[in-house]
Amino acid sequence: MTFIFGILFTHRTLTELFMEVVALSVAVIPEGLPAAMTVTLAVGVGHMAKRSAIIRKLPAVETLGSTTVICSDKTGTITENQMTVSQIYAGGKFFEVSGTGFQPVGEIIYNKVKISIEEHQTLKECLIAGLLCNDSDLIQKNGSWEAKGDPTEVALITAAHKVDLKHSSSESLYRIDQIPFESHLQFMATLHGRGDDKIVYVKGSVEKILAMSSHQSKDERDGAHDNLVDIDTSKLNEIADTMASKGLRVLALAKKKIANHKIEISDVDNGLVFLGFQAMLDPPRPEVIEAIKECQNAGIKVKMITGDNLKTATSIGKQIGIRCSSSGQNQTDIIAITGQELQECPKDRLVETVDKTDVFARVLPEQKFSLVKALQSKGNIVAMTGDGVNDAPALKQADVGIAMGITGTDVAKEASDVILTDDNFASIKAAVEEGRRILDTLIKFITWTLPTSFGEGLVVLASIFTGLLIPILPVQILWINMTTVLALGTMLIFEPKEPDVMNRPPRPPNSPILTRDLVIQIVIVSACILISVYGLFEWSIKDGNTVDEARTIAVNAIVMIEIFYLFNCRSLTKSILKIGLLSNKLIFVGVAVMILLQITFTYVPIMNEIFHSHPIGMESWLKIIGVSLVVFIIIELKKFVSKKLVQKHSIEC
Repeated sequence: MTFIFGILFTHRTLTELFMEVVALSVAVIPEGLPAAMTVTLAVGVGHMAKRSAIIRKLPAVETLGSTTVICSDKTGTITENQMTVSQIYAGGKFFEVSGTGFQPVGEIIYNKVKISIEEHQTLKECLIAGLLCNDSDLIQKNGSWEAKGDPTEVALITAAHKVDLKHSSSESLYRIDQIPFESHLQFMATLHGRGDDKIVYVKGSVEKILAMSSHQSKDERDGAHDNLVDIDTSKLNEIADTMASKGLRVLALAKKKIANHKIEISDVDNGLVFLGFQAMLDPPRPEVIEAIKECQNAGIKVKMITGDNLKTATSIGKQIGIRCSSSGQNQTDIIAITGQELQECPKDRLVETVDKTDVFARVLPEQKFSLVKALQSKGNIVAMTGDGVNDAPALKQADVGIAMGITGTDVAKEASDVILTDDNFASIKAAVEEGRRILDTLIKFITWTLPTSFGEGLVVLASIFTGLLIPILPVQILWINMTTVLALGTMLIFEPKEPDVMNRPPRPPNSPILTRDLVIQIVIVSACILISVYGLFEWSIKDGNTVDEARTIAVNAIVMIEIFYLFNCRSLTKSILKIGLLSNKLIFVGVAVMILLQITFTYVPIMNEIFHSHPIGMESWLKIIGVSLVVFIIIELKKFVSKKLVQKHSIEC
């Protein structure tokens, strides 16, 4: 269109017009932007890797910076995953278990006295059930103990070892068959041989095992034998709730004698003999409490998902400070529901229920997908953690799928965008923080580079539409664009995060990259470039300089304005003095390189020949620096005014 306008309304030759529209094309297209964005994301990937988050898909880096909700598993991510049986209820008695971790060092205590296991037969049977209904192992190597398998099962083995109950002492009870644990079953069962009699040991959730049990074992007065009484489900539920309210993970154990050589679900769905509860302590990671606080201060909702009992989950949620940031309730309040309640929730209320809930207990892996969909329907950017095969659909659906690097399956990792090498929630917070820094950097770079392109484009357009001599040639524009991006823009990529990066709300998901305020800033700088370039160019021509000298001044003016404007863009809201002039020393390296390149462009003869440049005097340099300083001051004043207007608007709201 510009070319056609030039033919119809100007007296330029076709060659001149062609060169000018080429100059326009070179000017308005920010050639370095795609490369700079890719480098920014790649540098961010490196930073995240150092903070235990491996990025599998590059766009996830930017998406993390916009995350509004994090749905996290509890065990191993929020907690230490160092299960320790600390309390046992068996035979109508409460027992305390000393020692922590997987080292089988400690005692089982009743009434503050170390027990003899032979005097408490129901307790012994409860420990044997946990030892045999188990797919994990605890191995001693070179004087130290190594856990292999699920931490919950290893904790049961450790508890049995503390009273010298080991697999070797139960060899007559070798395993014949099993029903492996499944989330929907909520229990595991193993069949063992004992002469002509076969015995099934079952472990699982409190509600499931109690529902399948008809009797419970109680020690006789002398403790040598156990007898069976009708199960008191109400009292046992009360006992389990008391344990769970302390943040303990409670497993129920039971047994049943059968004559079969195979075991089916129908063999154990009723008639079990309840043996006891083993309650495990899995404390929250110390660093997670602060990480969750930072996320919530940043306007990110944190929701905990677990297969544990509702009271256990609620207790842990309170310990780590989870709260619904939009509920307006006291910070210690927890809104929690179970997977069963979620399943029964009417569809028209599901989204609101999920949005306001902090803790989801007894949730099946396949329900995670529904949680993600519900949250996304509210316009949230959702990050979801997972480790199992059944978690893959939810990880795929989430805006950022986060797989566990230690406990995660290959299927979960393949479906994810991010892999945590330490399975730690604090690493998710660190990744979000880095994502925000990268998003800030991308916006800063775009805000810095676009005025150059628009300013150069305006210069060329003004030349064509006014009939004036063009101040910059296509080859000079190309020189400006490529050198400034490499020397200056690349240094902006290494800008450190601003102190308040985790003290502001997430960027709204549907908001544009460039806000109205930034568009105004880009227009102001573009207009300053247009006025400065044409002003200096025309001044130079009238002062008797050659066209090449005038164009050299114009080129140096654009570059110098970019240098000063680069310092404006180190923060889009704060003064350069507030963020620290020396907080990014690489900026000064880039500026030094750019100045050397411009000296070469201006004074080296071969460069003069290639780029049609010409040496200029000190007076010209002073005017170039003066104009650039004025642009710098204008943008700093604009940021100050914008900040005051935002503060005024916030007070009025």
